[in-house]
Amino acid sequence: MHKEGDEIHIEDDDATAAVKTGAMRWVLGISLAAAVIAMTLVWVIPALYG
Repeated sequence: MHKEGDEIHIEDDDATAAVKTGAMRWVLGISLAAAVIAMTLVWVIPALYG
């Protein structure tokens, strides 16, 4: 962080309070895969036995 005149400049990492580990991508990917599998089963199983 540095000051130029009346302006304060803050680095991106200091301005963000988040940790950028990429773990959320795994959570979203696994959730998406689980949702696709569940919806496929809901559609296919009744079609086979109904």
